[in-house]
Amino acid sequence: MKEINQYIDAREADIYKMPITDRIDWLINLSKRHSEIYCTPEAYLDRKMYSAKHPTLIIVLKCMDGRIHIPYATKTPMGIILPIRNIGGMFDMGWPYLGEVLYNTVNNSVESSQKVLMLITYHFSKGDKHRGCAGFHYDCEASKKHVAELKKQIEYVFGHNHQTVYPVICGFETDEDAMILHGENNEILDLAEQKNTSEEFWTNKLRMMYPDMPDRILRDLVPLATGNIEHIAEIRNSHRNLDLDTVHREWIICVGRGFDFLHVPNIALIIGPYSPDIGGPITDAVGIIKSNMTKGMIPKDGFLLLASAPYSEIGVDMARAELKSRFLGDYASEVIKKHHPDMYELMIKKTAVLNWHTRHLEVKN
Repeated sequence: MKEINQYIDAREADIYKMPITDRIDWLINLSKRHSEIYCTPEAYLDRKMYSAKHPTLIIVLKCMDGRIHIPYATKTPMGIILPIRNIGGMFDMGWPYLGEVLYNTVNNSVESSQKVLMLITYHFSKGDKHRGCAGFHYDCEASKKHVAELKKQIEYVFGHNHQTVYPVICGFETDEDAMILHGENNEILDLAEQKNTSEEFWTNKLRMMYPDMPDRILRDLVPLATGNIEHIAEIRNSHRNLDLDTVHREWIICVGRGFDFLHVPNIALIIGPYSPDIGGPITDAVGIIKSNMTKGMIPKDGFLLLASAPYSEIGVDMARAELKSRFLGDYASEVIKKHHPDMYELMIKKTAVLNWHTRHLEVKN
C-alpha cells in the first residue's frame, strides 16, 4: 500500500530535526498525499470491489498510537475500516458524543442493509513492556479489563444476540502487527502463531470461536484474519528495526476527528472529542511533549496544536464542522494556557476540516 511509505518518508526526511515550520509543512504534505492516493481511480475501484464482496461495516475502536494501523495490518483497502481513536483506546458508551457517533453510524448502516463488525482493541509489545500502551501505563491486564467492560456496554446498547452489531475483542501486538482474537468462550487466538490462509480453514475456525456470529459478518472477518497472517510474514521478512518506531518523539497534539492520515509512529497525540472532559488528556499530552523537549528528543522551538472536524456535505454541515474545529482549538488553547503557560508560548495552533468523501484536510489557518 502506497500510503505506508509515510513511515519511510518520516525517517528519510529526519523530521525530528527540522524547524517547527518545516515539520508543519511536512505534516500538511503528508495529509495531501493521503488524500491524493485515496482519490485515485485505482483506490476508488479497489474500495468498490472490496465492499461489493465484503459489505459488512467494520468499526475499530483503538488507541491513538500510529502503529495500530488495522487496514495496513490486514491488507484492507483504504476507506473500508472506520477508525475511532482516543488516548489509550479508552472509551465509555455513556459519553454523549461517542454514543451519538456510534448510534448514527450503525443506524445508517442498518438502513443500507449492512451488518456491523466492531473490533474493540488493546495493544502491547511482546518484546518490551514499555513499547506497549502508555495510556494504561503499560499495564496490558488493565487494558484488557477495560475492553471487556466496553464490550459489555456495546452489547447493552446494540443487543446481546449479536445479529446486527457483533463486537469482538482484539489485541494488537505492535512488534509484528499481529492480531489476537478473543472468542465468545474465552478462547484466545494469536494470529502470529498461524500460517494457514485457507478461506475454508478460517471459516471453520472462526465459526468455532464465534458460534453466534451471522454468516455475513463471519465471511467478512475471514479476509482480515488471512490478510493479517500474510502481513505478519512480510514484517518478519523485512527485519523491522523496532527502535525506529518506538522512540517517543511526539510534537503534535491533535484534537477532534479526521486524522486517518497520521499513521506515522510516535509523532502525534490524538485526543478524540468523545469524552465530556478532554481537558485532562490535553494537559497530559502537553506534559509528554514538554518531556520530549527536555530529553532532547525533539527541538524546543515549538509544537503544533491541530484541531479538526469532518463534514460530509457542503453548506450547513461544512459550516458546523468549521465551528466545531474552531471551538476545539480554542478550548485546547485555554487549557494549555492555564496548565502549561510556558508551553503555550511555544504553541502553533491550526484548525482544519476534513472532507469525508475525499479525505482532504482543509487547513483554515
